[in-house]
Formats: sequence, structure tokens, C-alpha cells
Amino acid sequence: MARMPSAERRTQLVEAAIRAMTRDGVARTTTRSICAEAGVSLSVFHYCFDSKQALLEAAIETITGNYVSRVMSAVEPRATLRETVRAALQTYWDHVTAHPGEHMLTYDLTQYALREPGFEHLARAQYEQYVVSATALIEQVRVVRGVEPRVPVEVLARYLAAAIDGLTLQYLVLGDRQVADRQLDMTADQMVLLIGG
Repeated sequence: MARMPSAERRTQLVEAAIRAMTRDGVARTTTRSICAEAGVSLSVFHYCFDSKQALLEAAIETITGNYVSRVMSAVEPRATLRETVRAALQTYWDHVTAHPGEHMLTYDLTQYALREPGFEHLARAQYEQYVVSATALIEQVRVVRGVEPRVPVEVLARYLAAAIDGLTLQYLVLGDRQVADRQLDMTADQMVLLIGG
């Protein structure tokens, strides 16, 4: 096995964990199966992470960070505020429809963390990260479009995070793209009204 900096090994293990948990579910994924997925020994895991909990936390941060990066890169000034907001939502949504297993994993992580003693804080951190992500998106839209929201940004961010979370789960359960598109349109319309467009 080639020598690799610990930061790269951590990334390798997190990516392997995401793949394994997406495929097998959080409860059935073990540190051994993650190591097998990554092609490393168990000692490498213990060198990089002091617990499965630490790895799950890193996985949640990675998944959420990837969503945020994707959406933030899509926030460009468009002809209208609504087009700007809708394009950002669509970027996230394109990932939901292309990678439903990864999004199912986020719900699995939440449920696992809520049920596993000592892991509850991971579920809270996950959902707080969604709010932080929504806040960053709203702030970027605010700056790009030069508008001031009609409601406090934190309230708006929590509303957006809850709306997107609900839409995502509903799509994963029902699989109806047309309904999802209409709901995204409605969410964009509501956001524009609340942002001040």
C-alpha cells in the first residue's frame, strides 16, 4: 500500500464510507466494510479516525459541503431574482434525481444518529448544517441580486432548509418528477416573495 498523507487517507475513507453506506445502509456498514471499500487495512482507519462516530460526522460534512459547493457555483445573476433562485434550486435538484441513493443516505444517517445512543448530536449537526448552507445560499443571492430579505435571513434559511428537505424526501418516496418540478417552482416563488423580489 502506497504511503499517503493522513488528510488524503481520511478523504479516501470518507468517500468509501459514503459509497458503502449508500449501497448497504448505515446500520449494516461496518468499519471493516468501509476499509474493504477503500482498499485499506483496519489499522489505517484507526489511524485516521478515533471512532465510527467521527467518520459519520466527516461523511455528513462532506455530503453537505458537496451540495453547498454545487449550488453556490450555480448562483449567477440571471434576468430576474426568480430565475436566479430557481436555477440554484434546480442545481441541487439535478443531483437529487441523478443520485437518489446518496440523498436516501442523508435520511438514513439522520435516523441512525437519532436512534444510536451518543450519536444524537450528529443528527442535530446535520440539520444545522442544512440551515448554514441555506443561509449561505440566501446571502449569495442577496449579494448577487442586491436585495434585502423581507424576513430575517435565519428564519428564511430555516424555512428553505425545511422545504427542500421535505421536497427531497417526498420525491424519494413518490418518485414523481412532474410534481417535484411544480413544488420547486412554488418554493422558488415563495423564496422570491420572502427575499423581496
